[in-house]
Amino acid sequence: MDGQELQDFIDRYNDAWNDHDVETIVSMHTDDSVFENHVTGDVNVGREQIARAIQGIFSVFPDLRFETRRAYIREDLVVQEWTARGTHEGTMTRSGIELPPTGRKVDYKGMDVIPIRDGLVARKDVYSDSVTLLRQLGLTAIEPTP
Repeated sequence: MDGQELQDFIDRYNDAWNDHDVETIVSMHTDDSVFENHVTGDVNVGREQIARAIQGIFSVFPDLRFETRRAYIREDLVVQEWTARGTHEGTMTRSGIELPPTGRKVDYKGMDVIPIRDGLVARKDVYSDSVTLLRQLGLTAIEPTP
């Protein structure tokens, strides 16, 4: 893909995320794609697992939207910084901690590293500010388990 083709592709991909169009999102991944959240430790391989993971995200934040702040597009690689906004309406699990719905609005930042192979997403590595997210949901301190 040349620069404009890659820009158009990532714009369609980001639009599908904001439209919560799981079918389109997954169709833009390779069959063996990896979707890894480096904050939660979740690793999903293949379109079926990726679809379940994305549906899970949208069930926790049904109005979740992403705004790209900066994107760096280079030969089959996209790195994008984003701000996510949504309302916590479903049970969220992070590192074994379950947080029931709070109804609170969140606004937090993150970054994706997305290598492209054969015109599709080969991986999506997500890094996000979960500390800010958890604070906005009212979790200010986590007590260690004995």
